[in-house]
Amino acid sequence: MPPTQISFDYPLSITNIGTATALIHLGEPSSPNRINLITDPVFGPGSTQIEYRGLVIKKSDSPALTIDQLPPIDAVLLSHEDHPDNLDELGRRLLDARRVLTTRDGASQLAPRPGVRGLKNWETVCLDFGGEGKARKLEVTATPCKHLPGGQVVGFIVSSSDGAFGTQPDGRPNAIYFSGDTIHLEELGKMKAKYHIAVAMLNIGKATVILPGGGADGGGPLQITMGGDQAAQLAKDIGADVIVPLHFESWSHFAESGAQLAHDFAKAGVEDRVLWLKRGVETKIV
Repeated sequence: MPPTQISFDYPLSITNIGTATALIHLGEPSSPNRINLITDPVFGPGSTQIEYRGLVIKKSDSPALTIDQLPPIDAVLLSHEDHPDNLDELGRRLLDARRVLTTRDGASQLAPRPGVRGLKNWETVCLDFGGEGKARKLEVTATPCKHLPGGQVVGFIVSSSDGAFGTQPDGRPNAIYFSGDTIHLEELGKMKAKYHIAVAMLNIGKATVILPGGGADGGGPLQITMGGDQAAQLAKDIGADVIVPLHFESWSHFAESGAQLAHDFAKAGVEDRVLWLKRGVETKIV
């Protein structure tokens, strides 16, 4: 069950498919106006080995759902298109003829798909899904990330432009945050001034790589996503009601498992905010 203290006034469920791939369901399951967003779509099978920029990483688990088991997808939140644990060949099928928000470099690489839009840090766009009822217009704001050197990555804040998600007494709208692949950045704390983050979906696992070659970014291990300690600190920084851990299983370059992450969350005193999702099961948040 999700933590009891959550400020969000609209039906919200999340389905963890695997790694950073998750469905954000807005609206009741029976509603014809329900919106389904998907993050970082990866649908290749387990027991595969991938080489990327001289690095060899192994995937051990298949996704909990296949593409043909998905509900209709209204939009894709793609933190970056150039890493196979965030977008693979099967996942690319979901990008065709759909709204896709991603990095500016990613939008260029994914052309000529007319529904793809690249965002710069703190840029806000409106997704208008038409039809009647509330929450048919979402505002999505891009957030900064720091991942592998030389690449662009973006996170996302999702709020409702018609106030369907509710607001705080000080006027801040309730919102959902998907971190994308990043280490902890102090700059992310500034979102708290404008948004109340009801749910923070955090890509963690302390992904670590050793880059080939020398120099400042080579010759030793480089942490490229948050561990449990950084995720806990970020959750405090942004005042998140609920922490949803993602991106901590199935790949060989993830250094922290669920058990280590749980230990870190408890040590930081945020364990009562953490919601561990069972893969493939739609979990009602509100």
